[in-house]
Amino acid sequence: MGVAREAFFQWIESESLPAHWIERRGKFKVSAVDDWARATGADERNNSEQHISNLLAVGLLFFNETPERFFPGVQIDVVWFPEGAGGDRFEERIFKGPLARMTREALSYIQRNYLRETVIKHPERAEATRVWNFPYATSEEAVVNAVYHRSYEEREPIEARISNDELVVVSFPGPDRSSRLEDLQAGRAVSRRYRNRRIGEFLKELDLTEGRSTGIPKILKVMAANGSPAPLFESDDDRLSFVIRLPVLPLPRPVPPEVTPEVGRVVVALQDELSRAGLQQALDLKDEKHFRKAYLLPALDSGLVEMTRPETPRSSKQRYRLTALGQRWLDAHSDGSAA
Repeated sequence: MGVAREAFFQWIESESLPAHWIERRGKFKVSAVDDWARATGADERNNSEQHISNLLAVGLLFFNETPERFFPGVQIDVVWFPEGAGGDRFEERIFKGPLARMTREALSYIQRNYLRETVIKHPERAEATRVWNFPYATSEEAVVNAVYHRSYEEREPIEARISNDELVVVSFPGPDRSSRLEDLQAGRAVSRRYRNRRIGEFLKELDLTEGRSTGIPKILKVMAANGSPAPLFESDDDRLSFVIRLPVLPLPRPVPPEVTPEVGRVVVALQDELSRAGLQQALDLKDEKHFRKAYLLPALDSGLVEMTRPETPRSSKQRYRLTALGQRWLDAHSDGSAA
């Protein structure tokens, strides 16, 4: 679990958790935890706020393989909408299990499948800019915030709803009324009351949260550093739900570069994919060395032309073709000015 040894023994001594420290790891037997839970009254018939807020319920949430037996709705649903939230298609993946493992597995799945890095090169400097459609740190903070602050009396799961336009995390209920939404939006809200304080302590031990109302300011800071639009924090008047919206980073459309007449000729010649010899012949050039130096390599460097097999540049099956940027440049010069 990654919990500090001292904290582990403190939980055992103070709360009589049925656990043992073996080979540097805390071990919990599922049947023993179930018996312990029933003995304390923390079952599906008696999951009152008193139990949810104390360490007995926390032990079930973190150390039982099926915490949803005691607290229905303890799961994270990751839903992908390829056509947007109003589309007819969606893909769903449900994560259950001990709270820390469930959270990490959901975040890992989101990171692998939906977070994309883009490298933007700048002609005026050597260093490129690396940006993300959704920065991982903001996705992590949004999901962990929901795990920390949701009510475990609610039967609704946490939802991470992802489309090409935004990543949205929904949890129930909303923030405590001591936090004003306008303060949350500005990143200056400090809650006077913490829901699930013990859960927060465990999440902090597991390095999943820092606590002290730092999550939302971090989301704002990371989104700004990535160049993303500002996130949105929403709730209703009755604070029945809390929604964190992370807008996608809108990437600027690449501007076709200024090209030499030689590169312009290459672009015009590439109406179809051509081999090196075929392209050289189309340009009516005899000297291969001159063709590579003055035509082919500058065309590749410009981003207007690409290899069909970039992983094997010397392949006998190598061909050259226009990129989307090259096609736009060609369309803009279709009057023959590139010749």
